[in-house]
Amino acid sequence: MAARLLVSLSGIGPRTLHRCADLASELDRREVPLSLLFAPRTESTPAVDTWIRTRTQNGDGLLLHGSDHRITPSHRAHFGRRAEFAALPAHEARLRLIAAQAALESAGLAADGFAPPRWLASRGTLDALRGQGFRYCASLTAVHDLRTGALHRARVQEFSSQQRAETVRCFALVLAAARTAKRGGLVRLGVHAADLARPGLRQALLDAVDVSLENRAFGATYESFSNSPRAATRTSVPSGARLVNNP
Repeated sequence: MAARLLVSLSGIGPRTLHRCADLASELDRREVPLSLLFAPRTESTPAVDTWIRTRTQNGDGLLLHGSDHRITPSHRAHFGRRAEFAALPAHEARLRLIAAQAALESAGLAADGFAPPRWLASRGTLDALRGQGFRYCASLTAVHDLRTGALHRARVQEFSSQQRAETVRCFALVLAAARTAKRGGLVRLGVHAADLARPGLRQALLDAVDVSLENRAFGATYESFSNSPRAATRTSVPSGARLVNNP
């Protein structure tokens, strides 16, 4: 059974857009689509919106990535502000989703998938997502099909927030991707745009992609877990780098 390779990118914003375009170009050469994790209420600008729109029109996936990362949820939890949906009850999650969907629509974008900040979603959030028409939710350890109830188990492999032992973390990412691809599993690689400024981390991500492809994994987006007509994989697309002005 062929392995499936999912590469997600978060932290897309005006200050990181040139790095995002660079990564997209590298993946285009490998014919691997990106799954873009986007929080429109905190990251949206005309240049960012245009770049994302161009990417999604040519085959990349788009997942709503929370509502407003700057505001601490009233239903507090030990996960902190960045885990915005980790412990929310359904009614509060629904209000945040409505606001985020409106912001996404204002940017001329649409998404039927959701990836919560820090990949943590409460049961109430999953219920609210179903009520708002989302097809799937990508959490830390699985991809939830919100329409059928199917659960595709696979943990996201990404770089931790700690700056120590970078070499070890890079090696672990590549090794985990190789092992999963060899057994025909689901390879989920995640990167924050800020990490692309570190050459070692950027190269480790590309090495993990390459070793997955060498082990016959095929690139896909999270939309392949839904019945969306845009779920199919695609060949290389323009990187959209010409839309970006480097700072």
